[in-house]
Amino acid sequence: MARSLYIHWPFCLAKCPYCDFNSHVRERTDMAAWETALLADMRAEFAATKSEEPLVSIFFGGGTPSLMAPALVASLLREAERLWGFAEDIEITLEGNPSSVEAANFADLAGAGINRVSLGVQSLRDDVLKFLGRLHGVEEALKATETAQKLFERVSIDLIYARPDQTEDEWRQELSEALALGTSHLSLYQLAIEPSTRFATDVRRGVFDPLDDDPAADLFALTREMTAAAGVPAYEISNHARPGEESRHNLTYWRYRDYHGIGPGAHGRRGGVATTRHKKPENFLAAVTAQGDGIAEHRVLGLREQASEAMLMGLRLTEGVDLRELQDRFGVERAQLVEPAKLALYGDLDLVWMEGERLFVTDAGMPLLDALLGEIVPAELVSP
Repeated sequence: MARSLYIHWPFCLAKCPYCDFNSHVRERTDMAAWETALLADMRAEFAATKSEEPLVSIFFGGGTPSLMAPALVASLLREAERLWGFAEDIEITLEGNPSSVEAANFADLAGAGINRVSLGVQSLRDDVLKFLGRLHGVEEALKATETAQKLFERVSIDLIYARPDQTEDEWRQELSEALALGTSHLSLYQLAIEPSTRFATDVRRGVFDPLDDDPAADLFALTREMTAAAGVPAYEISNHARPGEESRHNLTYWRYRDYHGIGPGAHGRRGGVATTRHKKPENFLAAVTAQGDGIAEHRVLGLREQASEAMLMGLRLTEGVDLRELQDRFGVERAQLVEPAKLALYGDLDLVWMEGERLFVTDAGMPLLDALLGEIVPAELVSP
């Protein structure tokens, strides 16, 4: 089975108030030290499996990977190819912010081997970008997107909607402008108030109120309608693409296939083992020095736990999950994968449907996905 590699770059110029990712602000970054550490972590990860299967995708996530020196990116890609080898049509994605400073690196990053970028545009309104704590403006975002489309084979943009007091008309106009940019992929996320973020504190203090569930659901439906009409339909709850332009790397996660994760806070799944790296950059560096890799936790996953995770991830996808395939992979009976009575109930409510052995969540069920999964996936399966 082909494999994927995730590389986490934990540094940002500033911490966005909505962000709960493993990102850190530092005055300076020693690129040479990080090259040494990430290469060591990569080699240790390869040695743990010594797989001869080539990599089909690599994803540089963060943090803000577009702040990485292009020479560092090139060095990591050379070593990954030496260790695993690359599939002929490998997808190599790098996340970036559309600031003029980072866009100036795009040509060198393309030269290093990046063939797909995911740009954190987040909004096409300057007042919203200020609210979201972004360091770029709309003009910078538009210019960076145009530059990226000239330099990279594939370009994706991220936008955040369902913001406080946002109306359908406002989102319809903004999404229309985003679709007109012509990127082959869009990640469209509803604003979530995550614990331990500045936005969570602001909501507790009454600085602003999140958008209510009903208008947020209306915006979700509008998003699906408009992206489908534009030829970039949803293939996952928040991700939309032209057919054939889906993120191959993220499909690895959602289809519950093996992937290696290196760098601070990176998670991996390979051969029924879950790995987690140290989150704090300094702790990660110390671990690599002391033990040769950045692993903080190494845990064997039981078959029931793997089956549960495969269900929870796979039902995010428009393609749904093949229950027969999961039975064969994990040795779990169909009745253990799905609560039959709940499946019938939510099928009658048009929230899920079956076609042969494949289970799907409907468009009406997607906004309720978290609650729905808690209902139809048996509790005894979720418990390892």
